[in-house]
Amino acid sequence: MNVIIKHGGKTYPLDVDVAAPATAFKQSIYQTTGIPVDRMKVMIKGILKDDADMSKLGLKPGQTVQVIGNAGPLPEAPQEPVVFLEDMDDSELALSTRVPPGLVNLGNTCYLNSTLQALRKVPQLQTVLETYSAGAGPDGKLTNSIKNLYSGMAQTTEAVAPFALIQNLRTLAPQFAEQDQRGQFAQQDADEAWTQLISALRACLPGKDGQQSFVDDLMSLEMTKTLSSPEAPDEEPTTSKEKALKLECNISIQTNFLVSGILESLDQKIEKNSPTLGRTAVYDAKSRLSRLPTYLAVHMVRFFWRRDIQSKAKIMRKVKFPLQFDVLDIATDDLRQKVLPVNTAVKQILKGRDDRATISKRSKGKAPAADDKTEEQHRDDEHKEVTALIETTGGIEAGTNASGIYELCAMVTHKGASADSGHYIGWARKDDDIAASGEEEWFKFDDDKVSVVTADKIVSMDGGGEDSVAYILLYRAVDI
Repeated sequence: MNVIIKHGGKTYPLDVDVAAPATAFKQSIYQTTGIPVDRMKVMIKGILKDDADMSKLGLKPGQTVQVIGNAGPLPEAPQEPVVFLEDMDDSELALSTRVPPGLVNLGNTCYLNSTLQALRKVPQLQTVLETYSAGAGPDGKLTNSIKNLYSGMAQTTEAVAPFALIQNLRTLAPQFAEQDQRGQFAQQDADEAWTQLISALRACLPGKDGQQSFVDDLMSLEMTKTLSSPEAPDEEPTTSKEKALKLECNISIQTNFLVSGILESLDQKIEKNSPTLGRTAVYDAKSRLSRLPTYLAVHMVRFFWRRDIQSKAKIMRKVKFPLQFDVLDIATDDLRQKVLPVNTAVKQILKGRDDRATISKRSKGKAPAADDKTEEQHRDDEHKEVTALIETTGGIEAGTNASGIYELCAMVTHKGASADSGHYIGWARKDDDIAASGEEEWFKFDDDKVSVVTADKIVSMDGGGEDSVAYILLYRAVDI
């Protein structure tokens, strides 16, 4: 029916569908008067609520409806013609919906599909692959097939079959071509696939200075190892440095948290000859991080060889892992002192963001007051604050994690009791342009099936049974 909208001494005829929700009526008023919905009060038997049933308000044709609120500029028509989803081709649809495609399982290849989906969460890798020219040798062919696969995935929403990539992987590492008694390709370990892919990329992609690899620049850890023996207290401790591309989280009967499992792998006891004692002695080998990469990979060591059954078995123990990971407890004293000021500032900023998100959620995303900052302005100020602090602090290697705080951005999980069977699934955080409110969402990549889950599902996969459990965790430096 047609009603009359009265606002600011002016009247406007407006059609209203009483079968539609009240929010649709308010949107029509906005289109007519320019009053934003969040600043609008519609007077129909009191103030019209968003969840009101329009069919029960007794509206009559020609009735005058009073509207209160400050009008802004009327909404402008789009400068470009509207394109509907059903009229888009695959590449346009992929860019518009931002729904990433799945990968076809080519016969027990879930270990590879899940790994590729997690690794695709590194945008810097995709960028550098775009300029890669096909190199010679198995490493070059595998790297080129990763490039082609990711390029193809960016142009479609349909599941992609990684034929060339799996063939090149099996050529480079024949273990991935093993077959079972039925002549089918056998299930393989996702961590071994991850290691092989990273190794090929490391060999083929040059770094910024042309000296080391792009992978080293982005993902390489430096660990400082200190050796000392309680049997020779007068012997001077020795230190050495070594690089690694992931941390190991050992899981024992005492392991309940990620950091404790990592410390167990970093703190070892070894036997070696003591130059002062003239015999073999037990040494404490203590390693700590002296370089924090932009991306930090963690392998949950859940599989071990059982001699009694001549097969790999899985450690089911529950080990909690955080969505935000502060690594200062496993850093060297020197690095900790350099990073601590930025670490403290970033923690305060993240708390402020959480507080703003809570307020925004409670106010249902209403626009800020005129004297308040937008979320974009807050983040711009925060970025300037951290950048200035890093410059002031000094001594922090460019391109590394200056705060020591990481956020989980991707992972691979395993379902089942053995590495030789079961099922791998990939997970990747769904990033918003600015996420100031609402729940964090993740993409679930179950081979060709892609769905969305919330963060509570992610943290629930910490073990305790044969259901999906975290196996490879990919953390990235918090971006302020």
